[in-house]
Amino acid sequence: MSERNTLVRSMHDLGLAAWFGGSLMGAVGLNGGAATAQSPAERLAISSRGWAKWAPVQLAAVVVHGIGGLGLIAGNKTRLVGQQESRTNTTIKLMLTALAGASALTSGLLGGVISRHAQEGGEGVTEPDAGSSSTLTGAQRAQKVLQWTTPVLTAVLIVLGAQQGEQQRPVAGLFETTLRMFRR
Repeated sequence: MSERNTLVRSMHDLGLAAWFGGSLMGAVGLNGGAATAQSPAERLAISSRGWAKWAPVQLAAVVVHGIGGLGLIAGNKTRLVGQQESRTNTTIKLMLTALAGASALTSGLLGGVISRHAQEGGEGVTEPDAGSSSTLTGAQRAQKVLQWTTPVLTAVLIVLGAQQGEQQRPVAGLFETTLRMFRR
């Protein structure tokens, strides 16, 4: 338990923080701000350009988080074998990470559809106009849900990461205290 995993833990946490924060800021700030544009077509174009600029950063954040997560699993393999709660937490985190990744990917694909149909405009970034095509309307309605799915899933991952950190402390502290008592 004395081995440190500072690099991979930092990659795990910083990647997840950027993924969560960028997704949340995009839903609240970017989509919310773009929705105030005067022109319905401009609303979709502004949001699409902003998300396109963020996409490479988000991809890098997801990759860094994934590398860090795999490094933590490798670094904590002994602990994972011996602690059922850590194994369960890790399994849940892996499943939620896959869901968050699928959500982010699907949201990106829907964003591409919205971008290609930006000239049709919309009441908001995720609210279609009455005259919008069925393709744009479907993409906007799905995006209205997914823009919140990714930040919710990544927020849960942050909480589960904190829980795993807490699972480490008592066991190590109890073990070390007990060992010191027997050495005296």
